[in-house]
Amino acid sequence: MKFRVSCNLRFFIDDESALIFMLRPYRGIRQWIIRETYVIKPAVPVLESTDSYGNSCQRLVAPKGNFLVHSSAEVITDGFAEAAPGAMFVEIQYLPADVLPFLLPSRYCESDRFSELALDIIADAMPGYDQVSRIAEWIRFNVQYVPGSSDFPLSATEIHSRGYGVCRDLAHLGIALCRSISIPARIAVGYLQDLQPMDLHAWFEAYVGGRWYTFDPTQYSLQGGRVVVAFGRDAADVSVFHQFGYGCILNKMDVKVELLDNY
Repeated sequence: MKFRVSCNLRFFIDDESALIFMLRPYRGIRQWIIRETYVIKPAVPVLESTDSYGNSCQRLVAPKGNFLVHSSAEVITDGFAEAAPGAMFVEIQYLPADVLPFLLPSRYCESDRFSELALDIIADAMPGYDQVSRIAEWIRFNVQYVPGSSDFPLSATEIHSRGYGVCRDLAHLGIALCRSISIPARIAVGYLQDLQPMDLHAWFEAYVGGRWYTFDPTQYSLQGGRVVVAFGRDAADVSVFHQFGYGCILNKMDVKVELLDNY
C-alpha cells in the first residue's frame, strides 16, 4: 500500500531556542520511502545526524517569532502488521548484540518491577510470541486507552497504578512486562492509517522468532498501514522534538495519513 504521511508543527519562539527533531521516516525496515519533503520557515541551517538506534535527527536553532516545520513523505508499506503465533522465545545467548539493550530497564520501563505480574499474565502461554500477545491483550482489557489524557510520558509503574493513559503509556507497560520475562521490547513511533483521533502514534515491538514483531494494545487488530519514524528503549528516545530552554511554545500540530494506492 502507498501512503502519504505528513506532520506540521507550528511554534512561537519567544527566545532563540535549540531544537532537535525526529520527523523523517525510518530507513532500513519493511517500508520504502519514495519521496520526502522537509520545509522549515524561516529557513535556518540544519545539522542532520543518525542516533544509536538508526533514527534520523535534525538539529537547529530556531529564531524568535513564528516557526514552522513541515515533514511529509510518500511511503510504500504493508497494509497490516505481520503476526506469528507460535514464534519462539530466543534465548539470551543467541540474541544479536544490537537487540541486547532492549532487555534492560529504562527510564519509563521499569521491567525489574513487573516479573510477578508478567508471570501471572502469561500463565501457560507458549514462550515467545504467544506470551507477548497475551501481555498486549491483558493491557487492552485492563488499562484504558484515553487519547489526550497525558501531557508528558508516564512510566510503566505509574500507568499500571493509574489504569489509563495514551498510546505511549500503554506501550511502556507492554515493554516493561516483556523485558521482565527476558523478551526484548522497544517502542515505535510513527503514523497509523485511520487512527482516531488522528495523531502520531506509539506502539511496541518484541523480538521473538529471530525478528521484531508489532504489538499494539490500543487497537483490536493489526490492520492498517504503519509508517515508522523512530525506535527506542522508551519515549525518552523517540520524542518528535526536544527543546532546550524555555522560549519555545508548540501552538499546533497537524498529522495526516492518506492512502494513495492499494496494491
